[in-house]
Amino acid sequence: MKKVIGSTIFLISLMLPIILIGCAPRIQKKPIDLVWPLPPDAPRLKYVGMVRSTLDVAKKRGFTETLFGTEQVDALKKPYGVAVDSAGRIYVTDIGRVMIFDLKKHDYGYIGDSPGTGKLGMAIGIAVTRDKRVFVSDISADRVFVYSTEGRFITAIGHKGEFLSPSGVAVDENNRFLYVVDSKKHRVSVYSLDSYKLLRTIGSRGLGEDGKFNFPTNAAVDSKGNLYVVDTGNFRVQIFDKDGNFVSSIGKLGDSPGSFARPKGIGIDSDDNIYVVDAAFQNVQIFNSDGQLLLYFGSAGWGPGHFILPAGLTVDSGDKVYVVDQWPGNVQIFQYMSKEYRERQALEKAPREKGTGGPGKKR
Repeated sequence: MKKVIGSTIFLISLMLPIILIGCAPRIQKKPIDLVWPLPPDAPRLKYVGMVRSTLDVAKKRGFTETLFGTEQVDALKKPYGVAVDSAGRIYVTDIGRVMIFDLKKHDYGYIGDSPGTGKLGMAIGIAVTRDKRVFVSDISADRVFVYSTEGRFITAIGHKGEFLSPSGVAVDENNRFLYVVDSKKHRVSVYSLDSYKLLRTIGSRGLGEDGKFNFPTNAAVDSKGNLYVVDTGNFRVQIFDKDGNFVSSIGKLGDSPGSFARPKGIGIDSDDNIYVVDAAFQNVQIFNSDGQLLLYFGSAGWGPGHFILPAGLTVDSGDKVYVVDQWPGNVQIFQYMSKEYRERQALEKAPREKGTGGPGKKR
């Protein structure tokens, strides 16, 4: 009997890594032709890929290395916020840390995961500046932590009682503002991006009034310096100018396109189109700068183009759209096909003449 038990344990220990490898998520190998809207309409958005764990970015290793445990796999647990730096590195807030995915260098890293000063508890909002600073809100500490992109702790913003539930973080680098959305204080705190001094606050508790909030969650800034705040409990997005004055709002409570049920993440592309995640609808709605609905994408389910519990969203300088799905824990990447993007793609696909022999001819 002991021999049988021993053999069984040995077989289980041998097969377990193989089972785990089979279950571990990996990035899609074959391109997926998934676009919105569907043909015959001209596509405006396409699915690019997904990151879920270190396997999606780490350099490929041999079967033997993986089998005997030299390859460590670390997956997102319950992500929320996302930001992208000028080098294209993806920063994702997670429980007790920020995970960094570098798709270009096939590498990954962490911020705020080490014990001591700057250790994160429940990281939510995140923003990255051009001068390589990372701002992370932590609702368990009620503070906003500042790091370098290499993970070095710089400082913390917020004394005791200054925040009740800091969530979304946004930066306006042209006007030098740092915006911190406080869900439970129902307002947005505006700080100097240079000195971290509190300059003013925007809003207070209110049900439907212009300029007032009901549990706001996230924020984004457009090219003109306008601030967009997701007023989740009022089922809308409120827009303010750089001085904090109310401009207009987008959306209302409802179950039809253009309405909201549980709006969360927000981002803005190079054409100032506004992307808003709705966790209840399990999709993303896109509005133009006038607040008109242009398109929506995503639906309930698993896999590319589907969401279970979508949350944070950002748009990078190349118009890639990153959407965080808290469960099962991934970041899906889409490409907004702007006019500039389509022109760039056309140039790359155009045949190049070689000498005077015409396209593709050898002399």
